[in-house]
Amino acid sequence: MPEAVVTIADRTRDRARSADSAGGAQDAPGTGTAAPAGFERGAGTVGGAGSDFAPLLRAVRAQGLLKQRTGWYAARIAANLLALGAVTTGLALLGDTWWTLLLALPLAVFWARTAFLGHDAGHAQITGDRQASRIIGLIHANLLLGMNEAWWNDKHVRHHANPNHIDKDPDVGVGALVWTQKQAAQREGFARRLTRNQARLFFPMLLLEGIALKISGFQYLRQQPARERALSAALLVTHLGLYATLLLTVMSPGKAVVFALVHHALFGLHLGMAFAPNHKGMEMPDPEGERWGHLQRQVLTSRNVRGAVLTDWFLGGLNYQIEHHLFPSMPRPHLRRAQPLVRAHCEALGMPYAETGLIESYRQALQHMHEVGEPLR
Repeated sequence: MPEAVVTIADRTRDRARSADSAGGAQDAPGTGTAAPAGFERGAGTVGGAGSDFAPLLRAVRAQGLLKQRTGWYAARIAANLLALGAVTTGLALLGDTWWTLLLALPLAVFWARTAFLGHDAGHAQITGDRQASRIIGLIHANLLLGMNEAWWNDKHVRHHANPNHIDKDPDVGVGALVWTQKQAAQREGFARRLTRNQARLFFPMLLLEGIALKISGFQYLRQQPARERALSAALLVTHLGLYATLLLTVMSPGKAVVFALVHHALFGLHLGMAFAPNHKGMEMPDPEGERWGHLQRQVLTSRNVRGAVLTDWFLGGLNYQIEHHLFPSMPRPHLRRAQPLVRAHCEALGMPYAETGLIESYRQALQHMHEVGEPLR
């Protein structure tokens, strides 16, 4: 990653400006399959020059939904810092007792809020100032969470550019889990047994995600330019030092280790529960198929989760995944307001718009993982 991080929002805004000036949003290079059944394509629809996105973009912009909400975010950042401070104070007051484990849950929850704020900073949702966005990201990711924001942004940029594309989206690459039967067929040994049962193991494996995020961040340091690497590493090490100092000052080494493991397990589970419904089990573009336009690429690969204020809070606004993917720089509080516009636009085009409840979203994601492993059973 360059020192001045190139955000997804910058790329999207550039395409958006081109769309308005040319009368149609130009597609970024990509590949895909033919449209799913039920999506009728005709002149001027997705798959041409991306002109179907331009009217939606103009409608969203006319309502001011792409304008930053810096004050809204400032209040959320302050509230989250106060919550983290309150939990830390609670740990100090409880002292060397197993009762401190009860605070692992709220600390994990507020760490997830911290991750959501870092995510939004990476998308330039909080402020249009690139340097300020990076500083917010460094504080929330590297310092407060011990997660390398440069690694996350690099991975997330590629995901947003080609969601669910087996060759281009790192989120559906081969890892502990696989996402296509072709990937599954290549598994051997322990990995093959894991894939066979990956649906039932998915949530237990999320308990390791909190630690995995830290490890991935440190591994990515080797790919960063020297100056950027030094800053990222310093903040990551500072986080580990502060975290260890807090726990070892408050409790015995044994209790500190148990607390850290429980806390990171809950943190990973929470993040996984927020991200799992977004794309798993949705359309996966065929690398050998025809190109998809921006609207088709983002809508057909994403799933929204219905809910009210509590769902929005628990999922960090990512339950409006379709709107977020279409407009990555749109501030989180505007996603709900953009949803009726996006849904109506998709309906007018005859394009499927996926939305379901939270539990059903998990069922669909797990069903997809189960079907991927089916040939191995």
